[in-house]
Amino acid sequence: MEKNWNILQADKEKSTLLQQSLKIHPVICTILVQRGIKTFEEAKSFFRPQLTDLHDPWLMKDMAKAVERVLSAVNNNEKILVFGDYDVDGTTAVACMYQFLKKVHSNLDFYIPHRYREGYGVSKAGIDFAKENGFTLIISLDCGIKSAELITYAKGIGIDFIVCDHHLPDEVLPPAIAILNPKQKDCRYPYKELCGCGVGFKLISALAPQFNLGDEDVFEFLDLVATAIAADIVPMTGENRILAFHGLKKANENPNKGIKALMQLSSLVKELHINNLVFMIAPRVNAAGRMDDARKAVQMFIAETYEEALHYAEMLHSDNTDRKEADSNITEEALALIAENEGWKQRYSTLVFKPHWHKGVVGIVASRLIEHYYRPTIVLTQSGEYAAGSARSVPGFNLYEAIHACREHLLGYGGHFAAAGMTLELDQVDAFRNKFEKVVSSTIDPALLVPEVVIDAEITLNDIKWPFYNILCQMEPFGPENLRPVFIVRKVTDTGYSKIVKEQHIRFSLRQDNTTITGIGFNMADKFAFLQMKKPVDIVFKIDENDWNGEKSLQMRMIDFRLSE
Repeated sequence: MEKNWNILQADKEKSTLLQQSLKIHPVICTILVQRGIKTFEEAKSFFRPQLTDLHDPWLMKDMAKAVERVLSAVNNNEKILVFGDYDVDGTTAVACMYQFLKKVHSNLDFYIPHRYREGYGVSKAGIDFAKENGFTLIISLDCGIKSAELITYAKGIGIDFIVCDHHLPDEVLPPAIAILNPKQKDCRYPYKELCGCGVGFKLISALAPQFNLGDEDVFEFLDLVATAIAADIVPMTGENRILAFHGLKKANENPNKGIKALMQLSSLVKELHINNLVFMIAPRVNAAGRMDDARKAVQMFIAETYEEALHYAEMLHSDNTDRKEADSNITEEALALIAENEGWKQRYSTLVFKPHWHKGVVGIVASRLIEHYYRPTIVLTQSGEYAAGSARSVPGFNLYEAIHACREHLLGYGGHFAAAGMTLELDQVDAFRNKFEKVVSSTIDPALLVPEVVIDAEITLNDIKWPFYNILCQMEPFGPENLRPVFIVRKVTDTGYSKIVKEQHIRFSLRQDNTTITGIGFNMADKFAFLQMKKPVDIVFKIDENDWNGEKSLQMRMIDFRLSE
């Protein structure tokens, strides 16, 4: 698939000034300026994040109300229910809050709604469970901000809510005792991009001194907060960066028993990095809710012994194996459906449907299809008497608005700019497919149908040395708004030793002037002919470490390449 290359620029004067004060490679200073870091002090905060720089939790709107209500519940021995969503953000948030409150209060339980029986967020079944079992306070985490009707219902039957959420509030807010959400219009909390677990962590931070608990009783949850930040793809800036940086440190030095168990099952023996949380820990936690019941993810995180944590981790690991198999089989079937229908390849959107597909993985499959056919994509399956599914967008296209425009064919829908879900009658699938195509084709900018590679800076092969790479590593943890830097090197030539490996990949051997370096390009075998032309090429890549038989070297991890102009 052809890609557009977008090379970022930075203010040269600011880059030069920063380089003069930091005395590091000018290219790294250029990247820092692009990311809003212009002074020595800002760079110091970036490279050496300090927990003392976290904002005062009392700046968050309703924090005093929330703390007062929790104190009242503890003092009066009320039953408290910790309620959270079934994904990584929700389950880690519940684990943190439950373990913290357990230190001071025993009349406590947690609740995770079942993905298929109850759906996303606060559920009526959850509220009814609370009523039947005598709970008078529910603390909802990573959900609740859009549950005005259900929280009104809870209030009517004598149950109070404290909502800890990070999703964008609607105009009508739920009638909770307290709403902790920095995205509220009148909330003066300085950092707006916390995940749900991060908001819960701020409540824990405010509560701890009220119970004469110290920082160690708060910071013991940092590795779970870091896992939520990594999995929920929130910006890796400000407080998120501080929390993720120190959370990773804790995960490597003294991890939560659940994280430790998942590391063992993932055969991870090296140091844990943010991408391990994203690609090894998070999928196993999410698989619980996708394939079965996410309650066991919380049970793993709150386990008191390693053996108990490993017991639940093995269940999650098994769920993830099932998830991978379902994901792979459905993706294969969906690609075959598209291949059978030539007309679909010319469309601006993709919508595929098979009644037997597993509902838990259709969102993942939609993302996989975008890797092959770069356009807004919907994958539907049968759920009871209806069709239901998930949609994913290409960057820059408002998927929610497009689905909203097709609402006459839908029973229900929800989501945001990049992802959405919907339910419809089975006999409406074809009409919905045609209307969605009509909406997308008439509103999408054709440029959005070509993937873009954002390139941070141009370097030479001679720049790829250990001191340069070591400073790049200090830019971790990487994530949105602080992605691992992408470089371009121009007019390099093949040494003659490049080759195809395992039929799909290219092992590169490249030369520029007197410097030779190797690299790996996954799934690039179809472009090998460009190298065989023996003409200069431009390469887009990331730098990483290759550890072979105990011998470490730097290599290029290719993203794209083309003939030099």
